[in-house]
Amino acid sequence: MKKPLIQETLRKFLSQNQELEAREFCESLHPEDLAAQLSDFSRDEQLHVLSVLGHSNAASVLARMETDDQQEVAAVLSDNELAQIMTHMPSDDRVDLFKLLPSSRGELVIGLLAKAEREDIRKLGSYEEGTAGSIMSSDYAVLTPDLTVQRAFEKLRVEAPDKETIYYVYVIDDHRRLLGLVSLRKLITARPDDKVGDIMFTNPVFARVEDDQEEVAEKLNKYDLLAIPVINGNEALAGIVTFDDIQDVMVEESTEDFHRMGALSHKAPGLADISMRDAGLGLLIQKRLPWLLILVFMNIFSGAGIAYFEDTITAVVSLVFFLPLLIDCGGNAGSQAATLMVRALATGKAQLKDWFFLLGKEVGVALVLGISMGLAVSLIGIFRAGPEVALVVAVTMVCTVLFGSLVGMSLPFVLSKLKMDPATASAPLITSIADIGGVIIYFSIATWFLQSMIAGGATP
Repeated sequence: MKKPLIQETLRKFLSQNQELEAREFCESLHPEDLAAQLSDFSRDEQLHVLSVLGHSNAASVLARMETDDQQEVAAVLSDNELAQIMTHMPSDDRVDLFKLLPSSRGELVIGLLAKAEREDIRKLGSYEEGTAGSIMSSDYAVLTPDLTVQRAFEKLRVEAPDKETIYYVYVIDDHRRLLGLVSLRKLITARPDDKVGDIMFTNPVFARVEDDQEEVAEKLNKYDLLAIPVINGNEALAGIVTFDDIQDVMVEESTEDFHRMGALSHKAPGLADISMRDAGLGLLIQKRLPWLLILVFMNIFSGAGIAYFEDTITAVVSLVFFLPLLIDCGGNAGSQAATLMVRALATGKAQLKDWFFLLGKEVGVALVLGISMGLAVSLIGIFRAGPEVALVVAVTMVCTVLFGSLVGMSLPFVLSKLKMDPATASAPLITSIADIGGVIIYFSIATWFLQSMIAGGATP
């Protein structure tokens, strides 16, 4: 069913107070799809839909709504209603919603929750943002190694409805230390009298609560896991990070990297979470202005370079014709190299120790690119200004492409070495550096060439 028809049908049920029909219709949709539909509804309509869904279904839908919508809906729900809905949420979604509440309101709401939920929120909410602890869930199933497979199934039948996933079941000792894990497939294919300790995998991949969420995402992706256990400083199982949580992290990190690559300030809040259509002018300006101001002052050096070689430009005015072409090619080559290198570092395909090897490789690639582009531009140079200028332009093309490529490849490594995000080696930053270098290289070569010609008695 198409989006307009879904919204029309749902609005019809609501307007005619056909709440049973509205609930059945909503339950026929996936919670993710319903949450997306509700983004176009008024706040009153959203509240009406959540009220007819019941607490359990409302929790599934509210957890999938946009952050701004969640915050505004939570603000108008009564404390009791909000507490009831939060009770039915997965633990990680419940903590995320709690963090959106004003601190005074949050304390009132969690005071209405059961003791287990209160303690869970406080524990999960205590971990630093961006770490494995901040995105993990406490809804996981555990077994002890002495249980038989038959007893394990009996235990899981009771606990499974309240757990986020049981594809992996974690095996712990009396101190909750992680001993291993057993997959649901392994349990199904084992004999009823087999012991869990005999069939479990004893060397599971795990993360620590303080690990960066990006590192956890890399592990989950590398080992093709649906979930990864997270342990605390006492080596005890503290939670799990599931694949759907990592998907959110990957989107968040990719958005942040793209913002940095575009020279957007990642310190300005909010743009990663909203669409460009909804972003306010103030937020957009705040994200873009800081870097642009820095680049303005950097580009002054390009102007200073041109002023320094004023005599050369006066002697051969046709050199100016090729200036934009040459410095743009250097910047483009640098941006390409930086993009490839940032991606390689982000995916683990390149390490800091590989810099010298990759530097040599980039020199070879850049020389081939530069020579090819130099030959192409020399044809234009001969036609536009004669063979002397064509030679200067061709040699400069090789040098600027080589310079831009090496800067673009090396800057992400330098930033990584300084413990900074390599995505900060953004395309505008690379371009500005390549512009400054291109101006100096171009007019230095031209000046040297002119002086050589004059010394040899030739007329430029």
